Amino acid sequence: MLKKLLIAALLMPALFAQAAEEVNVYSYRQAYLVEPLFAEFTKQTGIKVNVVFAKKGMAERLEREGKHSPADVLLTTDISRLIELHEKGLLQVNEDATITAAIPAQYRSNDNTWFALTTRARNIYSAKKLGDLTLNYEDLADPKWAGRICTRSGKHPYNVALVSSMIAAHGEADTLTWLKKVKANLARKPQGNDRGQVQAISQNLCDLSLGNSYYFGKMLNDDKQKVWADAVNINFPNQENRGTHVNISGMGMAKFSPNADNAKALMTFLVSEQAQQMYAETNMEYPVRMGVKVSDLVASWGDFKADTLPLETIAKHRKTALKLLDQAKFDL
Repeated sequence: MLKKLLIAALLMPALFAQAAEEVNVYSYRQAYLVEPLFAEFTKQTGIKVNVVFAKKGMAERLEREGKHSPADVLLTTDISRLIELHEKGLLQVNEDATITAAIPAQYRSNDNTWFALTTRARNIYSAKKLGDLTLNYEDLADPKWAGRICTRSGKHPYNVALVSSMIAAHGEADTLTWLKKVKANLARKPQGNDRGQVQAISQNLCDLSLGNSYYFGKMLNDDKQKVWADAVNINFPNQENRGTHVNISGMGMAKFSPNADNAKALMTFLVSEQAQQMYAETNMEYPVRMGVKVSDLVASWGDFKADTLPLETIAKHRKTALKLLDQAKFDL
């Protein structure tokens, strides 16, 4: 009997340690999107996921916490936020073969410090009354659209990334000319968010706007906003040349991750077929993993050709894009 008690006592610490397994996530992604994924991960592994949600300030918080940071995995939207974490040395390399095999090279860093989880196209929405259109981003500078374009701030990360891709395609001087002409075509001063521009089209304030693809699905599934979405067509620009500009949501492993093995396990799960399918159905984004189907609603918008330029190349032009937006006085 005594021997059995001793064996049980020896086993207890191991059992407790297993029950206490956890991974800490700092997330710019909204709770409704990622919490179902974390619940499934915990169900499969027994590892508890603790999440800190934020809209800004992740890099500053990590810098402030330094080596004492509890963060293991960082989730963000937009390439610029991942590049900021990378440039500030707040990420560590993750060479897990499952992850690198699942994500195309153009959607992860060369040194395997950050990885895309989903992609989203930067579309041009057009008033349905205009019928079917074939549009390039370059067409937004055409004088025929004078007073007919709405957009959010040029300095929003989504638009900065688009301008960066224009620099990569056309160079600095031509992109500045393009920005000045697009500004001249605006129906109003840049304001609001992507959905607000579609609302403006539905109110006949303009005929074209820029917006990410998943917002179209969100509006169609919203009783209040469906009338906005019903007033527009979603267009995938540049299909006859370099392809539509695509941005990402992504992840990285924190530099001082205290639960590194659990962080790697969570990151591996997030690129699994099951998790990628959950992303596709919940947020109507495009799974980054090849072979995972988009939602039926997204599929109804048709296939499109994406720009194949690596996101790291686009990100290199970010500072120049901000400079050109200032020179064009785009938001003024």
